[in-house]
Amino acid sequence: MSLFSPRAATRKKPSISPLRQRVGAEVAARLDANPAVERAAIQGAQVYFHPDFLDAATCDRLIAMIDAHRRPSTLLSDRNDQGFRTSDSCDMDRWSPDVQPIDEGIATLLGIDPLHGETMQGQRYAPGQQFRAHHDYFHESESYWQRMLQEGGQRTWTAMIYLNDVTEGGATWFPQAGIKVAPRRGMMLAWNNMKPDGSPNELTIHEGMPVVEGVKYIVTKWFREERWIK
Repeated sequence: MSLFSPRAATRKKPSISPLRQRVGAEVAARLDANPAVERAAIQGAQVYFHPDFLDAATCDRLIAMIDAHRRPSTLLSDRNDQGFRTSDSCDMDRWSPDVQPIDEGIATLLGIDPLHGETMQGQRYAPGQQFRAHHDYFHESESYWQRMLQEGGQRTWTAMIYLNDVTEGGATWFPQAGIKVAPRRGMMLAWNNMKPDGSPNELTIHEGMPVVEGVKYIVTKWFREERWIK
């Protein structure tokens, strides 16, 4: 993940990108035309829901994988804040027969070449665990940016699937866009990290709010502007 930082205000303005602009428009048009998908009624950001994208049995299989392979989550940042992201994570084997249909199904829904998708990540949040406010897109002034350019470039769309209901807490909150989404088993939440002109959209800052009761499981898939798999 790429962190939100107050220092962002001092960075140079990111350049617009015709490629990201096209990807954003094409994916949004595809989702708008899908009767199973709902668009959030907010201004300034493209955010979509797909209820029941995964069935209960598939969610349970993914939860078992996360529990079997989880490790402390990490950050992609030049700063070290031990309390910023306190969940556990695991990389899902994209070629596994239990993962590949889901991985490619997300890409098909969005209409993005699967080769542009990063490895799907599973995440587990126990009571009290959280992921504080951050952006999924990469900040061009960070030291990691040149490496990201070699690995597919900027992130465009994010797709997150909730694998279970949570008794209390654990919502995904977009404070600047004004939307808060409670975990719902099998539901996909997808959003464009870019503005219509292809530059990073600050309104997509979001937070995995602390779980109060229960355990929250999700999988997240990020897409790049260029091929992530070479």
